[in-house]
Amino acid sequence: MKITSLVVLKCNPEGSDPIILANATDLSHFGYFQRSSVKEFIVFVSRTVAKRTPSGQRQSVQHEEYKVHAYNRNGLCALGFMDDHYPVRSVFSLLNQILDEYQKNFGESWRNAQADSTQPWPYLNDALTKFQDPAEADKLLKIQRELDETKIILHKTIDSVLARGERLDSLVEKSSDLSAASQMFYKQAKKTNQCCTIL
Repeated sequence: MKITSLVVLKCNPEGSDPIILANATDLSHFGYFQRSSVKEFIVFVSRTVAKRTPSGQRQSVQHEEYKVHAYNRNGLCALGFMDDHYPVRSVFSLLNQILDEYQKNFGESWRNAQADSTQPWPYLNDALTKFQDPAEADKLLKIQRELDETKIILHKTIDSVLARGERLDSLVEKSSDLSAASQMFYKQAKKTNQCCTIL
């Protein structure tokens, strides 16, 4: 999963090209001579998709193995360029966080922007690095991943929990907690299940 670029734009209601307010791009996985072309393509696609994303809407556009996700919130639009494997719910959670943070930092000053901003916005660069892991953007995904790890631990067999060299059979025989009937039940169940064991 890879985020290539995060862009914040001002969408003009009169139909003119959107204005880039902030841009963070990681082109390290492209060849050196491809990077300038890829950066120009990102700017072109950003303007095109933002212009065609209605206010209050979210959309995803697929191009080969990449997806461009856009969220337009009352003219302030955030876009993310990700590979196809990045979870959609995490993407829109991230774009929402970016718009919240942008408005917290700059307020409504973006409405007066007339030209592309060349000033770097450190938060966007940090977000590009931090959110390469989708679980950072989406708390539900993070919780699900932790539950999956717990489930894996719970699926360990009793044999893997026992100390090296110990066998469950010998522990059952030595146990004072089990009655003779319970020990007999264990032995019978083990005999019955031997035919089901797959080698």
